[in-house]
Amino acid sequence: MLSFFDHPAIQGGVAPFVVGVVVAALFFRFRLAGLAVAAGFCTAAYFINGFSFTPLTATRKIILLAPAAALIGILCDAFARPARATAVALGLASGALSIWVFWSVLVQKDLLQALALGAGAALWVALVVSLTCGLAAQPVRAGAAGLGLGLGTGAAAVLGATASYGLLGIALGAAAGAFLLAQMILNRKTDAGFTFTLPAGLLAALVGVGSVLLAQLPWHALALLLLAPLAAHVPVPERVSVPVQAVILSALTLAAGAVPAVFMWRAEPGLPF
Repeated sequence: MLSFFDHPAIQGGVAPFVVGVVVAALFFRFRLAGLAVAAGFCTAAYFINGFSFTPLTATRKIILLAPAAALIGILCDAFARPARATAVALGLASGALSIWVFWSVLVQKDLLQALALGAGAALWVALVVSLTCGLAAQPVRAGAAGLGLGLGTGAAAVLGATASYGLLGIALGAAAGAFLLAQMILNRKTDAGFTFTLPAGLLAALVGVGSVLLAQLPWHALALLLLAPLAAHVPVPERVSVPVQAVILSALTLAAGAVPAVFMWRAEPGLPF
């Protein structure tokens, strides 16, 4: 049984998906199904890192931010409307937070290099979180954005030679897929809110930046991942059923999320697929 849970596919895909389905089902009626994405991420984090947080590395800071982002999302849903201004504010705050997350990496660089890397990381995180949180009032689009962004980030991280970050990204995508599946089965939308969109956007963005700073993922491949949340904004007729909307939007975001992997594969013929 232990070897079963040691398999990367279980740790990064199956287990987060199952936990996401359970959480989405349990909290659907309470409009908190969005907790599925943080729960799925924490499941993968437990298998990869355990719940040890000393020393407090960049990776462990990202893991700590999963429940924190979910809690902040709940508070924002309770006290702030899912407006563009709130999404932008959360994006800017997340961008600033990324400096704290990767501080131990940045201080090892030359000043100019640290400034450039820090600014790039903050800008990337702010953009991803703002775009994702902008879908807070549209649960099917939000779920599709999380699916494409998570799986795309995970695949890019694996190609960037960081398996652990790859599993964390894939776990996000799997948990977002669970959130979508609950809506498809019930043929009814639930609330995504910032409870879903803030953890989905923030964690995916930080995993992507970590894959650049701590491994070999190039910045230009990371930038292409913006296509995933952008694809979730493509107009889809509202009169079609929830499952049809979910399938269409998921296809768009998955295709967009695959662009960086295809780009890297074409640029590096030696990759093993």
